[in-house]
Amino acid sequence: MLTDRHFAHRCAAAAAAGLFVLAPAAPAAARPRAAAEVVGGERLARPGVQVAPGSDAPALPGNLTGRSWLVADGTSGEVLASYNAHAELPPASTLKMLFADTVLPKLDREAVHRVAPEELTGLGSGSSLVGIKEDLDYKVEDLWRGVFLSSGNDAVHVLAHMNGGVDRTVAQMQARADALQAHDTHVVTPDGYDQDGQVSSAYDLTLFARAGLRNPDFRAYCSTRDAQFPGAVDRTTGQRGSFGIANTDRLLGKYPGLIGVKNGYTTNAGSTFTGAAERDGRLLLVTVMHTTTYQKVYDEAAALLDWGFAAADRVSPVGELAEDTSAVRAAPTAEPRPNPVPDTVPSAAPSPPRSVPAAPPVAAPADGRQPEHARRTGGTAGAMAAGLCAVAALAAALRLRRDRAGRLSLRPALRRWAGAATAVRRR
Repeated sequence: MLTDRHFAHRCAAAAAAGLFVLAPAAPAAARPRAAAEVVGGERLARPGVQVAPGSDAPALPGNLTGRSWLVADGTSGEVLASYNAHAELPPASTLKMLFADTVLPKLDREAVHRVAPEELTGLGSGSSLVGIKEDLDYKVEDLWRGVFLSSGNDAVHVLAHMNGGVDRTVAQMQARADALQAHDTHVVTPDGYDQDGQVSSAYDLTLFARAGLRNPDFRAYCSTRDAQFPGAVDRTTGQRGSFGIANTDRLLGKYPGLIGVKNGYTTNAGSTFTGAAERDGRLLLVTVMHTTTYQKVYDEAAALLDWGFAAADRVSPVGELAEDTSAVRAAPTAEPRPNPVPDTVPSAAPSPPRSVPAAPPVAAPADGRQPEHARRTGGTAGAMAAGLCAVAALAAALRLRRDRAGRLSLRPALRRWAGAATAVRRR
């Protein structure tokens, strides 16, 4: 029989459990996983070089200095070779691939946005910038060129504010990473600037590149070598000028068949690069993280791509790239085209800065797992249940009475609490 005291104990325990669920989880780097839990195959969990060559397969390039790297077939998803594929390291600006994959479909590229001063605050010291000025109008497509070509953190922050704010964008990026099964990634900033706890891996960055390239606009931006970017207004003529920007990817236009995708450098991350190249109908993806020098990240990525094209039919895969578990996206077209304009996009006409309405919540992955942000909060229903139970336990503890036999009784307090809960439900 459940006595009053037993009920109080159980309810207090349930409340404590609910509060525990609400506590934030540790960063991804602090959550070790067993090999069997690693996405892409258990072999990718092993340290060191992973490759399964046939008798006639070429040898991997020597003298590789990257702390982590991976080569994969972008079409089949087969991982041809890797080194510390799931090592969690600072991603630098390669994290902008996840930012673009998350936000780019939400904003009409033809829309025009006037930049408010607050949208250019919070940029990290020494951030790479494209040169955006406050109180000037910019087309969304120009802002994306600033992201991909100049790796402009200022462009990232403006687009994030158009998407509803930096915090909201970070939460969406984390949810998108979870949907892609990129579980090594913990997002703290939308631009990849060094922050404690912000990590990704060669495996995850390759997933971001593969997902992004399915969007024709993403593919067009990351493959653009140079462009004109809107400048300031000339005070004498009243005319607005422009200036040239060039893609900082050193392989673009030099490595045969290279499409993109994104490079990055910070003090903590060192030099990091994810690239995609296509030859004779085969698409290869490569990621190299934290090489000893800035130039080596490109040299080593090119060497791994050369090896991949030569070895693709002569090695057995050592793992596979996970598939997107979110809703199926529309198939890309041959040419980039404007994305549909959602409710969150400002009007195409120049206008003063204004708040952006909240977008619909991110849908749960198709496999039934909760997104990472939902797992960290425990869900609204769990929080409400824990809160109600905590209130009941507290009220009961404060209202203990003795019944006619002299025993402690919670029943009067519980009856009052139940009546209050019923009244709330009837409203």
